[in-house]
Amino acid sequence: MTEVIIASSDFEEKKNKMIKEGADKFHVLADFDRTLTMAFDDNGDKVPSVISILRNWNYLSEEYSKEAQKLFDKYHKIEIDPKMSLEEKTKYMREWWKTHYDLLIRSGLKKEHLQKVLNSGKIVLRKGAEEFFDILHEKNIPLIIISSNGLGHIIDMFLEKIGKMYSNIHIITNDLIFNEEGNLIGVEEPIIHSLNKSETSITDKELLKKLNKRKNISLLGDGIGDLGMVRGFNYETLLKFGFLNYNIEENLERYKENFDAVIIGDGDMSFINDLIKQLN
Repeated sequence: MTEVIIASSDFEEKKNKMIKEGADKFHVLADFDRTLTMAFDDNGDKVPSVISILRNWNYLSEEYSKEAQKLFDKYHKIEIDPKMSLEEKTKYMREWWKTHYDLLIRSGLKKEHLQKVLNSGKIVLRKGAEEFFDILHEKNIPLIIISSNGLGHIIDMFLEKIGKMYSNIHIITNDLIFNEEGNLIGVEEPIIHSLNKSETSITDKELLKKLNKRKNISLLGDGIGDLGMVRGFNYETLLKFGFLNYNIEENLERYKENFDAVIIGDGDMSFINDLIKQLN
């Protein structure tokens, strides 16, 4: 059974308000990698992020994989360094992603490589995620996925493939620019990375108008940086769900300080699904 720790004293009060005000006043903000997808497979091995699939399985070239791994080794330890300020980390994350996109262009990334990643079978949804998509669709609740994954709208492609790219789902991610031959030639600014999600914006005015009437938000993320997703949204009640997938002992207190509820050890979506089911 999935372990969930209620971290905020007003969790029940917030939940009951959301249930009382119903589905029409509610929407969801969610990260993708290791939030809506698994962190570990059935064998206990880490499930790769979308960009890691491209890197680790040589879909581009051995040279790309080596260079991308070097960038990961250099910058990931900065990303998770608890002693470094968010401002300083953000500067390095921008540097990492910009350097990586330049590497992807030099390495000859094509649209067909995205299809290979999609067909790899290595994108694994968290248990209960398909039901989560279905419930939100049935209740016409908007789901905004804000993802820093390096391969842009591959999330849309994945959801289309499994028949879950519903009309209520809206995805904000890095927009890759391909030429007529299908070669990557650039990426739209601003580049979204794990620590600047507060700088993302929704440009669809009709969607913004719809969301501004929905003052109750559930936020789902697996990192403290995901909390930035809610900035810029006009809300009254916010419930933050944190997926603490690994390094539990050293991170638990920090997650309890930042999230209203913490889902431990790569747990399933049942706790969140049960809440949404109560919205009428």
